[in-house]
Amino acid sequence: MASRYTAATELAAATSGLIILADTNTSTNINNLDNGWQIYMRLLKYLKPLIPAFALSIVGYMIFAATTPAQAKLLELLVDAIENKDHDARYYIPPAIAGVYLLRGVGTFLGSYFMALVGTRIVTMLRTEIFEHLMRLPVKYYDTNNSGQIIARTVFNTGMVTGAATDALKTLVSEGFTVIGLLAYAFYLNWKLTLIFLAIAPLIGIIVNSVGRKLRKLSSKVQDSIADITQVCSEAITGNRMVKTFLGEQREIDRFVGVNEKNYTQQMKMVKIQALNTPVMQLIIVIAMGAIVFLILAPEFLSQMTTGQYVAYITTIGLIPKPVRQLAGVNATIQKGIAAAINIFSILDLEQEVNTGSKRIQHLRGEIEVRDLKFGYNDSERPALNGVSFKAQPGQVVALVGRSGSGKSTLASLIARYYDYSEGSILVDGVDIKDYDLYDYRAQLGIVTQNVVLFNDSILNNIAYGCNADGTMDAVRKAADDAHATEFIEQLPQGFDTQVGESGVMLSGGQKQRIAIARTLLKDTPLLILDEATSALDNESERAIQQALTEFMKSRTTLVIAHRLSTIVAADQILVMDEGEIVERGTHSELLALNEYYARLYERGFEDNS
Repeated sequence: MASRYTAATELAAATSGLIILADTNTSTNINNLDNGWQIYMRLLKYLKPLIPAFALSIVGYMIFAATTPAQAKLLELLVDAIENKDHDARYYIPPAIAGVYLLRGVGTFLGSYFMALVGTRIVTMLRTEIFEHLMRLPVKYYDTNNSGQIIARTVFNTGMVTGAATDALKTLVSEGFTVIGLLAYAFYLNWKLTLIFLAIAPLIGIIVNSVGRKLRKLSSKVQDSIADITQVCSEAITGNRMVKTFLGEQREIDRFVGVNEKNYTQQMKMVKIQALNTPVMQLIIVIAMGAIVFLILAPEFLSQMTTGQYVAYITTIGLIPKPVRQLAGVNATIQKGIAAAINIFSILDLEQEVNTGSKRIQHLRGEIEVRDLKFGYNDSERPALNGVSFKAQPGQVVALVGRSGSGKSTLASLIARYYDYSEGSILVDGVDIKDYDLYDYRAQLGIVTQNVVLFNDSILNNIAYGCNADGTMDAVRKAADDAHATEFIEQLPQGFDTQVGESGVMLSGGQKQRIAIARTLLKDTPLLILDEATSALDNESERAIQQALTEFMKSRTTLVIAHRLSTIVAADQILVMDEGEIVERGTHSELLALNEYYARLYERGFEDNS
């Protein structure tokens, strides 16, 4: 009973583990392996298109499992033929042996190939679903979670699930059916002895259950430590120039050694449990086998079977420990996969960015009205915006000035719908922006910030990112000309096809910012937000680009956040912000005439605006 109970326990764990892969809303029940029909129905979402391959895999493993007791049966026939001097047995036993091994090969191929296909496809679908979900999470998620941990959960944890869904499941199904087949044949030969052998099942079940809980808990800690390693490594690599500037090499090495050693400690705890698990169960099974051999040699049992049956029975019982050992070993892989699924579904259970609007947009005029807008990143903290109100007519330029932390970028982020506000309203063309279709609305918006994002791709593709316009190359070149980027692009080895490297590392800050400006010019939107758009440029380049932007802004409503006076003096309206409120508003000359907050910033050359 030991082997059958173990096989059933492991097979149940595998099924539950695979079911968990398909359950995208079970964060509160993820540890419950008996979470029945509802989870199983979710599994069908992933398994349904793969049922033919899954069925072929099961058939293959059943064929493979059937050949193992068949070997014991052939051994019985061979021993009886030798004992009875049956010369005719030579004509059917050798072909039967060849046939059994041929079927074994066919079963192994069908089971292994199609189970790998099913498992890999499930993981591929899951990985795609994770990435799609990440792309649709709100900005606040990325504000509070570092990229290293997100990447670790997406890549490393998915790899752990791959092991549970392919290699582990392959072992569980093939060895599980093998144990079941061997036990069935053992019952056929002598059910009394087999019942005695199965008496150790509860003990093995307790061991498997206890070890499984410990392995899953440790595996979760291992995956958290891997996330820490990824985070430290990512920060040190992306910030390598700052590390070198501040002589932080040793500090980063110490940080990495710390998290790496923590991972080593957790890994070794898992290894110790896995290493003890298999020999303990083997010892229990061997003791049971010893008891069986003792009973077989008793006089009352010797007369019940032929010599061949005795040999076949002992062979059958002797074959059971190997698949049981493999089943016990694979428990660790399953628990790792389940722990990985917990981390993965902690992402998939997060609410996506809500598209509350249904009003479709063809083209906006660009009238912006903000009414008594209040917003805080954290309810317990002072609000970032407190009662902000202003209005911008189509084609006007509104400049935001104020000290760092005064709420300028927050206001721009709310207009871009990166965050949702709960008090007040933002109207564009008389409609609350929450009522517009989110993606239609953002298609009407162009943004350039001082933190330029470039992809590891060509300059052409970075400028044309998200552009579906016809004649893209001509349009890209025109945008690059207007952004005064063509002059340096054509000096590069491959021109517009030059690869910019990760985060545009091959380009200077000013070059990256010109590409970002060109990208926004190409998008050609009625609403424009410029957040320190020319901060990385020298004075001469800034004047040239400012001329291009001035021409571009004539037919667009533009929100400008700038530190340099030259970018805001011509604004139709200047909003002076402090501690989340608009403390002054007017044109440049009007604000100077007030001789208050703005005038003081102007006298200091806007030094407090940095």
